[in-house]
Amino acid sequence: MAKYFAIIPAMFLGVFPVLGALNIMGLHSPQSAILSAVIFNALIIIALVPLALKGVKYEPKPAGVLLRNNLLLYGVGGILVPFIGIKAIDICLVALHLA
Repeated sequence: MAKYFAIIPAMFLGVFPVLGALNIMGLHSPQSAILSAVIFNALIIIALVPLALKGVKYEPKPAGVLLRNNLLLYGVGGILVPFIGIKAIDICLVALHLA
């Protein structure tokens, strides 16, 4: 979700200036927004491959408890971490004068 808030406003800002309102992360420029999202995607794929290969440890718990735990960990984490990660990468790119 965060990637769409980074990339879509950056791509169409020149054509539709009203999309600047979607820049809720306050990314520095369209170039840094797209570069930050691409770098974040590359890093997150590398980070998630070991998790996918290892799998999730089986714990005999009721389905409702497992669903709640997985939604909290992977659902909330999957929404918050990209916002934080893309913004952090954008700050680094701007500080290093790369974007």
